[in-house]
Amino acid sequence: MADICYKCLRPLSSCFCGDLKQVDTKVKFILLMHPKEAKRQRTGTGRLASIRLPGSMILVGIDFTDNPHLNALLNDEQYYPVLMYPGDDAWTAKKEGFKEAVGNKTLLVIIIDSTWFCSKKMIALSKNLHSLPKLSFSGSYKSIFTFKREPAEYCVSTIESCYYIIKELQEAGIEDKSVNPEPLMDVFKKMIQHQLNRENERIEKGLPGNHAHDWKYNKIKEVPDFKIQDQ
Repeated sequence: MADICYKCLRPLSSCFCGDLKQVDTKVKFILLMHPKEAKRQRTGTGRLASIRLPGSMILVGIDFTDNPHLNALLNDEQYYPVLMYPGDDAWTAKKEGFKEAVGNKTLLVIIIDSTWFCSKKMIALSKNLHSLPKLSFSGSYKSIFTFKREPAEYCVSTIESCYYIIKELQEAGIEDKSVNPEPLMDVFKKMIQHQLNRENERIEKGLPGNHAHDWKYNKIKEVPDFKIQDQ
């Protein structure tokens, strides 16, 4: 069995925790991670995001109705909790009244770290999420997650969600402009480059993959030359 990193739970050969540059946001992120997502070491971005976001928390489960950690945060008056999820009734950082609604409280952003199919079930079962105001993006974004197919073009990964919402909160004057969110995207880009290089090596050597569907991917892919600031 390969040695793993106990922070990101990835094999040491594909660990990106060596550079611990963090994003000193005043937003508190809570990632509600489906158990299936928690087992994904190859493409899961929730743990990578959490490592870069001090004060963030990962809670693993499906029904969080009676989760003591989440309920303690939801009942703590220092926080203004929102559920990151699209909808006609969702706030955006730029929407009139949102900044005033947050006021002097710490914004508590809850993100469902799962597939869209599983996230709907998680929200339906977790009754303590039903009354939370939703928060969505004011802009449109396309994921750079090139080796993973999303259900729709507008879907972005967990780490990208954290990055873009911080950027939008900065534009709205809710997050300090001095905060640098780039380490989130930098580590994400490194992961993408690493994964594509590993896949190309596997294909060139004619080796089987670790997953049942890997046999479908037998063409060399271009590895993007991202501009990475986090050196």
